[in-house]
Amino acid sequence: MSTDQIVAEALRLPEKQRANLASQLLRSLPPVAFDEDEGVAEALRRDAELDAGPSQAMSLEDLDSYMQQRRKS
Repeated sequence: MSTDQIVAEALRLPEKQRANLASQLLRSLPPVAFDEDEGVAEALRRDAELDAGPSQAMSLEDLDSYMQQRRKS
């Protein structure tokens, strides 16, 4: 199976499964690959936080509402 075929199949997964797959793939990379990229390191840290306490998660709708309220303030 080619990389393009794998990507096409992965994009058919539900959002939560795609996020889980992305997280697993990022974790499979050596630390050197993302030590210089603070954004990836931050994403991995946040992913670990959500794994530890999924009740902290916020839906996209809640985030949109929160951001709209902050803009009004």
